Amino acid sequence: MSNRNDVAPGTVGVELREEGVVVEYQDGRDTLYRGVPSAEEESVRTGPGKECHLLVTDPTESEGVMLYINDLKTEDEILEDTGVGRVMLDPGEAEEVFPGVIARHAEGRRIEVEADPEEARGRVFVFVEDDWGEQSFEIVGADEAEE
Repeated sequence: MSNRNDVAPGTVGVELREEGVVVEYQDGRDTLYRGVPSAEEESVRTGPGKECHLLVTDPTESEGVMLYINDLKTEDEILEDTGVGRVMLDPGEAEEVFPGVIARHAEGRRIEVEADPEEARGRVFVFVEDDWGEQSFEIVGADEAEE
């Protein structure tokens, strides 16, 4: 079975907590992305070869849609069972993955996510991880970043 296909996302549960962001998958499991996400104005760029998970909440912040960008580890069937989607981007390719949210495969195996949270109509979180650690970001508009 291939693990390099685009997979359409479903809806996942979201709970914003003091200690981080909890995502509840459609199969009943959940995961905690630890730490208060740091606010980043308009975009986030990962380090080379890092895993990139993108979460866009609905306006109520209680559910959302999650995508793994260029994930090569997770089988299609697992993604389909959990409701997590995947988008595969070739080097240099960019795609509007949700209204107001663009993912780009930048140079050096980096992923860049640009977002306009107002157009996305929810909060936009980017989780970056590898075997050494994880980071959490929230993409905010220019007016929110100055607060």
